[in-house]
Amino acid sequence: MSALEWFAHKPLGGGIFWIQERFYESGNRANIWLVRGSQRDVVIDAGLGLRSLPDYLRDAGLLAPAEGAGPRPLLAVATHVHFDHSGGLQHFEEVAVHSAEAAALLQGDNYEAVTWLSDREVVRPPRPGWSARQFRVPPVRPSRLLQEGDVINLGDRQLTVMHMPGHSRGSICLHDKDRKILFSGDVVYDGSMIDWLPYSRISDYVASCQRLMELVDRGLVEKVLPGHFNIFGAERLYRLASNYISQAGICHKISTCAMRSIASIALRVANSRITS
Repeated sequence: MSALEWFAHKPLGGGIFWIQERFYESGNRANIWLVRGSQRDVVIDAGLGLRSLPDYLRDAGLLAPAEGAGPRPLLAVATHVHFDHSGGLQHFEEVAVHSAEAAALLQGDNYEAVTWLSDREVVRPPRPGWSARQFRVPPVRPSRLLQEGDVINLGDRQLTVMHMPGHSRGSICLHDKDRKILFSGDVVYDGSMIDWLPYSRISDYVASCQRLMELVDRGLVEKVLPGHFNIFGAERLYRLASNYISQAGICHKISTCAMRSIASIALRVANSRITS
């Protein structure tokens, strides 16, 4: 299967494109965002990597040329290293990730990447003989380590890094302040927030949700482009963040602790099979 078959995209206007993996039918299917700037293009998250995303961008004509030259520089930014967002980073020459998860990406740590893929989720295999048991996130050397407050300069637009741990220890959002757009990764999307994975932390998540509410209170976000599911606005962002905070009590912490233990065991067993 070619990259053109595997992916599909939708232009959202303003130099932003929404890309998805057509044949990965799962709640884990991540949104991939292409943001085009006057001097640099950025891909936010990269999917599973079963087909080459850069090949798709080129073949679909989504990489506009720089003035009098070839395509503009292309940077892939991982909002975090979970497998559904980081598997495709292997196909990019320039990769950026928060420093807290750089070692996991460099080592190909599929435990921290929470790699969990089944054959039934991939409704058309990317190549003959492919099996989900073969899948793993390969080691990738980041070319840029991100920290809170860093700015990714695209020329006519800037994306500010906001370190928002809780879902994972290196989770980030990217904030386009001028356009009041937040690329939220898995920090928040229109669904239940996952805080029971090995490197999740409820107290960090509460603090991150407080920051999200502050963005809305200050009028700094009007549109959220999340890591999963549909785009939503500031009112929904505030409600999702405030609901999480209100539910993060002692009962939630106890149940989450039990779920984290189960998930940790399952991931270690699954990854021992992958590497054996």
